[in-house]
Amino acid sequence: MVKVDYEFRKKIMDAHIIDTLKYCYQCNRCTDVCPIATIAPNRYNPRSLILNSFLGLKSAIFENEDNFFIWGCTVCDTCDEVCPQKIELTEVFTVLKNMSIAEGKGPEYYTTQATAIYESGKAIPSQPAIERRREQMSLPQIEPPNVEEVQKILNQTKLNTIINK
Repeated sequence: MVKVDYEFRKKIMDAHIIDTLKYCYQCNRCTDVCPIATIAPNRYNPRSLILNSFLGLKSAIFENEDNFFIWGCTVCDTCDEVCPQKIELTEVFTVLKNMSIAEGKGPEYYTTQATAIYESGKAIPSQPAIERRREQMSLPQIEPPNVEEVQKILNQTKLNTIINK
């Protein structure tokens, strides 16, 4: 039996910024234009994700073995642009991703990338080869980020607890 989670449904509805139209009438335009749904039709479908969210069917979303069902969205905003109801689907998908992380079900690449940012202040730390090329091209040295400042910000957002730092 499928259980409606009304608290979950309210969180999703509250995340939707435009209050005037919160109803998806399942036209499928979001899925038709989604580049991820095109290349992974059996793994990612924005329409079913939105429908399950708006109906409060939390288990249908979070008990899926493949977390790509939630994490497939690249936030390209194509679905937002074509939605006739002006539903901000990517906002809803962001809420779902945040819930996934809060439940400890986020993909490993998320915490790996977050850890790199936490430890070096950059998503991709400087590489010696790039630094040598910059020097050969007479480009100025890249100023290193203030890692302590980055960590302070990330600690305020509680990212440190998510990545166990």
